[in-house]
Amino acid sequence: MSEIASERRRFHRINFDAATTIAQGDKRWAAELHDISLKGLLVIRPPEWDGDPAMPFDVLIDLGADIQVAMEVELTRAQGDQLGFICRHIDLDSISHLRRLVELNLGSEELLERELTALGEE
Repeated sequence: MSEIASERRRFHRINFDAATTIAQGDKRWAAELHDISLKGLLVIRPPEWDGDPAMPFDVLIDLGADIQVAMEVELTRAQGDQLGFICRHIDLDSISHLRRLVELNLGSEELLERELTALGEE
């Protein structure tokens, strides 16, 4: 990514490996998490992927020790072997876990506060 595009990005992506499940209705896919941010996530497209991009998805990310991040997402990008999702709804417990994960990986409370402010502006 170019330096200019990186500066425009309002939410830092955190490279993170965690068991991730995508669901839509009765369908379920195990996906490889590529990265996550306060605004969404990027996964490697599951081989059997046949999700309907016009409908929402539920994502469950297992962080271990009985900690999970659950969110309702919308598919915004399907390019090559990657699927990009934007978060449309996340519960309080999940956003708390995600906030902590981002905080630990950014290493800067100032950057975290800037991203939380940007999230509130959208």
